[in-house]
Amino acid sequence: MIESRPIYKFSGGTSTRVNDDLVIEEPLEIRVRGKSVAVTMRTPGVGEEQETQDAELAAGFLLSEGLIHSADDVARIDPCARSEAGNIVNIFLAPSIKLDLNALSRHVFASSSCGICGKATIDSIHQHFEPVRSDVTIPPDILGGLPQKLRDAQVCFDKTGGLHAAALFDADGELVAAREDVGRHNAVDKLLGHALLKQMLPLDRHILLISGRASFEIVQKALASGVPIVAAVSAPSSLAVELAKESNMTLVGFLRDSRMNVYCGEQRLSI
Repeated sequence: MIESRPIYKFSGGTSTRVNDDLVIEEPLEIRVRGKSVAVTMRTPGVGEEQETQDAELAAGFLLSEGLIHSADDVARIDPCARSEAGNIVNIFLAPSIKLDLNALSRHVFASSSCGICGKATIDSIHQHFEPVRSDVTIPPDILGGLPQKLRDAQVCFDKTGGLHAAALFDADGELVAAREDVGRHNAVDKLLGHALLKQMLPLDRHILLISGRASFEIVQKALASGVPIVAAVSAPSSLAVELAKESNMTLVGFLRDSRMNVYCGEQRLSI
């Protein structure tokens, strides 16, 4: 996930030649039944970890696109080693899964900046994913302690300062899994793909915490896996709040040092 490059560091009018750790960024082609459906820039793992995280990323992507819903929908995943053709992961779905690649939603409602109607967008999403059903409640002090747990899990961030992170916690605030990536959407896809392949869905008693802002697409991905509480250390977008509210989700922003803004779903915080 990291490579070292020589650089010149300038400070106080002098320069020093040192080695600097950089996050690796490489393309990954996702194929379904041998047909290419997406290429994403991602941070690979190392050795067997690369195959595992590429498989998780691909599974999480298909989950958030509504093409699969459980581990039973996946027959097998064949990650391919890096070659002249690049990085490729091929997902073979169960024979019962009807594949309509034209239904891929990313090109239709991927972000709040595409100029489409928010309400129409949310209605379209709910055709794929029903609103969350969960009666889980979390004490605010447990929620407030999660950013430090996420920070402690960010191994590569300490060396590079250039990675987003996403973590999944249970209702007691215990870390279930964490993933890092140069792209925050990829970090979430890896995490949710991990949960899908481990047959943990729906995640109706879990918390998703992200190290950056809560975008519309992040909330959409959480909805696809049934997550009732999404928290971010930074701000949400207006459409992210609207989607969370319409989907019976709890959305928290600016979660730092036990301080937070609760934008919707406050009933899940035992205030």
